[in-house]
Amino acid sequence: MKIMVATCVLLSTAVSAQIKNVKTETVKVYGNCGMCESKIEKAGNLKNVAKVDWNQETGMATLTYDSKKTNQDEILKRIALAGYDSEKFLAPDDVYDNLHGCCQYDRVAKIAVKTGTQTSANTEEHANHNHAETQTNEATKMSQLDAVYESYFSLKDALVKTDGAMASAAAKELLASINAVKMGELKMDVHVVWMKVLENLKKDATAISSSTDAKKQRDSFDTLSVSLYELIKVSKSDETVYYQFCPMANDGKGANWLSKENNIKNPYFGSMMLSCGKTVETIK
Repeated sequence: MKIMVATCVLLSTAVSAQIKNVKTETVKVYGNCGMCESKIEKAGNLKNVAKVDWNQETGMATLTYDSKKTNQDEILKRIALAGYDSEKFLAPDDVYDNLHGCCQYDRVAKIAVKTGTQTSANTEEHANHNHAETQTNEATKMSQLDAVYESYFSLKDALVKTDGAMASAAAKELLASINAVKMGELKMDVHVVWMKVLENLKKDATAISSSTDAKKQRDSFDTLSVSLYELIKVSKSDETVYYQFCPMANDGKGANWLSKENNIKNPYFGSMMLSCGKTVETIK
């Protein structure tokens, strides 16, 4: 037993040594069993950036992380997205409902939020601070995604012109905007979608930036647009955005795109069929 304990201590020390700018905090994370422990730690861990150790007996999680690369909120949001409440962030109901039966802990934090009895980070005062600060924070959160949207619209305009070089440059700007987003600062509902579409956004933006062939770029623009649509639906933009559809694109299967204009300017065919398509949804 002593050998096992010593081994665990050495492993823990080794992991901590790989993390720079170390900050350690202990927070309450709700769960029940060993399976919960595995899921909580897997969700919170990030190689060489964050390490989570959850104690099944106490329900306390020790967070060890690089304070220059992440923070407590980002770690707890990832854990919440895996189905586990903390006193700061609640898991989405559908994710909690899909946990194994033995993992469905009593949702004390959720009940406290609903009844207004919780005195920690979920209180209205802490959540909202004051009206002026909330407005400032929301503006910051939106500006991050606005940069993503504007880069996307520049890419769309380049494909309307069938300008592969311009589209490649716009895609590089889009990728930079995506990488600049601090997901820990996004609202919870936006954060959920961002986590879902992030890898596809990067994949498609990278593919477009790596080519100057408009035809190949348009193949990736199709799936890129679907991901952006999911994101903009939940986050909203400062401007009205139109979701448009061309039935001839994608070898006759059809494809969508987003535009700031209601007039159709088709990015899949350019001047060949500039007005082919229609607006199928207006997002305000």
